[in-house]
Amino acid sequence: MGLRDFMDSILGRSRLPKAKTDKLFAISTASVTLEISLGLKPSGAAGICFKPIAASAYESARKEIQELLEYSSKETKTEFRLEKDEFNFLWAIFKDQDFEDLVASVHLVSETLEGHGFGEQLLCAIYRFDSEPEVGNIGDRKAVYWIYNFKQGTYYPFVPLSGKQRDNPLEFRLRAEMEREMPVEKNVEKWYPLWGIPF
Repeated sequence: MGLRDFMDSILGRSRLPKAKTDKLFAISTASVTLEISLGLKPSGAAGICFKPIAASAYESARKEIQELLEYSSKETKTEFRLEKDEFNFLWAIFKDQDFEDLVASVHLVSETLEGHGFGEQLLCAIYRFDSEPEVGNIGDRKAVYWIYNFKQGTYYPFVPLSGKQRDNPLEFRLRAEMEREMPVEKNVEKWYPLWGIPF
């Protein structure tokens, strides 16, 4: 523990933990099990959510993030857009039918942002999967999100329903099925709902 850490602990200040990007690739191999065993297909969409950035730094941060995305997407041909939501969170949204490229793009961008000092702004990476409709219910697909919490270095499932409800039984089933294949958050109190995911 350094002097700064010591002083912060005495004064009651704490710093956010650094973003953990090393376990992002676990979703790549897990996607095979999700599709074969659970009927969940990658939708071709993913995103990174950032904490709100102070107005004074927002434009320069957005420009830098935009340039990083343009650079990284040249390799994979992954489409992207930046979007600000109603809570002032900034989203980098990716589209690519090749799931491996999608995961690689999210990892590259998060690593690059971490390297450029935006690590504390990284909240989560989100991958959308779509369930197969039940027999006789054509068009009854359900969006299933796997959310990677950068601070914890773990994934958790999020299955939103209408009226800001969640499909808890499915979320618990997904955890039971996938915890051997990927780092799944054990503390369900940290399974934060993200209402209004823009993809």
